Amino acid sequence: MSLIKDKRLAADKLRRAASPEILGFKTTKDIEPFSGLMGQDRVVKSVNFGLSVDSGGYNIFVVGEPGSGRRSYVLEELKNAAKDMPAPDDWVFVYNFDDPSSPLSISLPAGKGKQLANDADTALEDLKAALVKAFENSEFEDNKAQLVKTFQDEVNKVMEELQKWAESKDFSIKRTPQGFVNLPLIMAPPVEAPTDAQNDAEDNETDTAAEPVSQAKEPVRREMQQEEFEKLSDDEQKALQKVSEEISQKTLEKLRVIREHEKKLKEKVKELEAQICTVAIEPIVAELRSKFEPNEKLSKWFDAFSEDVKENFAAFLASVRDDSAEVDFSRYEVNAFVSNNPEGGAPVVNETNPIYYNLVGKTDYESRQGNLYTDFRKVVPGSIHRANGGFLLIDADELVRQFMSWDVIKHVLRYHELSIENLGEQLGYIPVSSLCPEAIPINVKVVLVGTPYIYYLLNIYDPEFQKVFKVKAEFDSDMPRTPESEYQLAQLTAGFVKRNGAPDFTAGAVGEVIEWASRLAENRNRLSLHTDSILEILVEAASYAKGDRKKLVSAEHVRRAISESMTRNSLTEDKYFEEYEGGTIRIDTDGEVVGQINGLTVCQLIDHSFGSPVRITANVFMGGDGVVNIEREVRMTGPIHNKGLMILSSYLGRMYARDYPLSITARIAFEQTYGGIEGDSASSTELYCLLSAIADIPLKQYIAVTGSVDQMGYIQPIGGVNEKIEGFFRYCKLHGLTGKQGVMIPVQNEQHLMLSHEVTDAVKKKKFHIWSVSTIDEGIEILSGIKAGTPDENGEYPKKSVHGRVKAALEAWLERSFRYKKDMEDRVSRKKKKKSPTGKKKTSKKEAE
Repeated sequence: MSLIKDKRLAADKLRRAASPEILGFKTTKDIEPFSGLMGQDRVVKSVNFGLSVDSGGYNIFVVGEPGSGRRSYVLEELKNAAKDMPAPDDWVFVYNFDDPSSPLSISLPAGKGKQLANDADTALEDLKAALVKAFENSEFEDNKAQLVKTFQDEVNKVMEELQKWAESKDFSIKRTPQGFVNLPLIMAPPVEAPTDAQNDAEDNETDTAAEPVSQAKEPVRREMQQEEFEKLSDDEQKALQKVSEEISQKTLEKLRVIREHEKKLKEKVKELEAQICTVAIEPIVAELRSKFEPNEKLSKWFDAFSEDVKENFAAFLASVRDDSAEVDFSRYEVNAFVSNNPEGGAPVVNETNPIYYNLVGKTDYESRQGNLYTDFRKVVPGSIHRANGGFLLIDADELVRQFMSWDVIKHVLRYHELSIENLGEQLGYIPVSSLCPEAIPINVKVVLVGTPYIYYLLNIYDPEFQKVFKVKAEFDSDMPRTPESEYQLAQLTAGFVKRNGAPDFTAGAVGEVIEWASRLAENRNRLSLHTDSILEILVEAASYAKGDRKKLVSAEHVRRAISESMTRNSLTEDKYFEEYEGGTIRIDTDGEVVGQINGLTVCQLIDHSFGSPVRITANVFMGGDGVVNIEREVRMTGPIHNKGLMILSSYLGRMYARDYPLSITARIAFEQTYGGIEGDSASSTELYCLLSAIADIPLKQYIAVTGSVDQMGYIQPIGGVNEKIEGFFRYCKLHGLTGKQGVMIPVQNEQHLMLSHEVTDAVKKKKFHIWSVSTIDEGIEILSGIKAGTPDENGEYPKKSVHGRVKAALEAWLERSFRYKKDMEDRVSRKKKKKSPTGKKKTSKKEAE
């Protein structure tokens, strides 16, 4: 009984309380909010280093569990670093007058991109007005008319020369709708022309007949009629046809001359129009050009811009003169692709949905009468473009889920440029004609935030991962619990109050928050850094205080918040304990039983974990199978649990089978368990149960046990110690606390104890107990009330000790086994003798065997 008392833990060892006096304030109103990252010095150094290195590949991967504050901290650090960096260039896309399918990308100083787009729109309207005014000038019309008159005079001169030449050949040239026609000329007989007197006589309406007077004219040539031509002989017709062909050839030559004059006229008119356009355009374009100099690429585009306006000035005139005219001036617009604030520092882009198009950008399409159209104005930037020259923050877990997104990030970080390509062009079987915007150089530092699982997964499966993410910033899950760290947690609470306008927390309430942080860390000497879980309790406690119309959040409000939070997630736990309460699952918490013990398990759900007792039994009988776990035989156990069972067998061999083999068969079972079992935390419990069954020693059923064991018999720590103790306490409470009940744990788990107030209060009142042991010997003495025993100089244990009784039992089993074997051999031998015929050779004992 003395060992039971010596190994029993006092109530103050079960929960490390935070002292309001040591905190040094009454409410959070008396302290300043915490600034910075609490307990993550390694992360701070790593992030600062990654941000300070400009070399390629030094991108940052922030490793941490969700809820650790990893993303919010990194985002804040990126914004602080970006403030001191210069704003990167703007990028615009403009129409490519040489290759419209490949828009040009042009960089401009920060803030100039939108300015260029606005100025281009303004310049377009100015050009319309200037061109209309220039071409409505009378000087232009007079010059153009003079050029046309000169051309017409030259054409008339050429045609007159041609006509005279044709007449010399007795031919006339006539223009018809079908072209020029050559007609032969013949001499017509002379005709008397009426005199003036005759004409006057016709005008007078008198009966007096004037004496006719005739005036003879010289013979004239007229055009030969078709009937006349057909009356000619064949030779005459052929002669005329030959001359006609000669005239036609000459006509073609003259027409070529006229076309040359016409071409020269057009060139002169075009030169005149160009001169007018130049005079109208140059001042506007020059003003536009001067605002963005020096920029060689933009200057070349302005040159192409001016030439295109000159070539299409008629469209400008039509758009002004005719309101109904549909003229497309989109080619003269500017797509302000990426714009940066010149006073805003470097960009910081927090991409929360890293699908391919959100990262790379895309080309939008517009439906027109069932067809899809696009142009350079519909090229949309992605987050990589917007973060160019700054920082891009992405959730790694989301990134690797999206098709092609990880490949794009890796490509950009390796080659430092990005082209906007539609996935259909990359993956489609049939190439589709679309825009191919010019690639843009990229200089961006990418920061990924992800879980350890994703980090190591990328390390394993992508050999290039380490080349592009050379800086690892890993968040710790907890920090040492010191007066300084407790005060920092109090400051964190004060910051929450200030940000959210919540009621101030008393020092006692902050103490409960500190104790809850230790419970989350599963260590009385450490504090959890899972800020989301802590902030949830702060929010809920403040809500309960407001509901009670209290000006301060007290310790009771924090306790209530913790209790209610656990209750909301404990439906499965409650269902388990309903089975215990109704007796469906049998657990004994009183008396002593041989070969039976209460073990403890932890059920780990996503949002809740709880402990529950399980009855472990052992049977021992004659045989040579050794220790067999029934769950293992039916494959309900995991490898770690199987390892614990093999260690248990090794312990038995070390302790009791040095001089003779173990000659028993033992069966161990977790009663009324129907799911998988994993972990070695019950290996010591199984060993106690097995020793009890072998030595026929009853074990106290009101003590539940947890802890693993090594081959030397030392107890090793386990996980979930708080949940296991509270689970057994809840079961004992269902059937009434007797003052004897309790839990035995490994001594190493004392530092992990942060039990609920209910359990610690029961221990203070001696209604419940916690023991900690370091060896199997200590544990078996507490469970059985019998000394484990120590060997003398001959290696013999006291007969009444546990080990002495176990060894004696094993020797008895062995002797019984030998006796049984000998009896069986004798029985076989006698049967052989009875069956041997008379007069024949008897079967020897060796032959019988």
